[in-house]
Amino acid sequence: MEAFLISTGVVALAEIGDKTQLLALVLASRYKKPLPIIAGIFAATLINHFAAAAVGQWLMGQIGPDIMRWALGVSFVAMAAWMLIPDKLDENDSLRERFGIFGTTVIAFFLAEMGDKTQIATVALAARFHELGMVVAGTTLGMMLANVPAVLLGEAAAKKLPQKVMHGLAAALFIVLGILTLLNPLPF
Repeated sequence: MEAFLISTGVVALAEIGDKTQLLALVLASRYKKPLPIIAGIFAATLINHFAAAAVGQWLMGQIGPDIMRWALGVSFVAMAAWMLIPDKLDENDSLRERFGIFGTTVIAFFLAEMGDKTQIATVALAARFHELGMVVAGTTLGMMLANVPAVLLGEAAAKKLPQKVMHGLAAALFIVLGILTLLNPLPF
């Protein structure tokens, strides 16, 4: 349960102001049909984070717990620094015209997540906790908690979210995870 709760919290906080949340706002304001956008976010996140968590688990098996502990500890601290850098969104109108609302959301979210903070966090969390299902469920729920309100409430609500505070909280959580990882052996 710890893996699920930490994964949910880390990703929900990390997603505030992230480029995929900005993408959710753009899609919501353009199409004004929240259900296919929300379904697309869910599908893309589930696929992307499952693959990321599988990579994290594979890395753990390849590198071993001692080296992985140091790599994860340092990566969590690096993620804390990365959290303080705001994301920007690049729009792609041709994609939206070809695939409709659901398809555009799936493709755009999947691609936007490649190499993104939340994807890297998912890799690290899966390696740290070695509970693929709980990490994927948690990171997916975290993405939905951050993005569904953005889709439903639109741009006006997103502008009122204290992004700097949320990013600061996520950075602090990553630092705590990094320190705990460095101080405690991994469960292998």
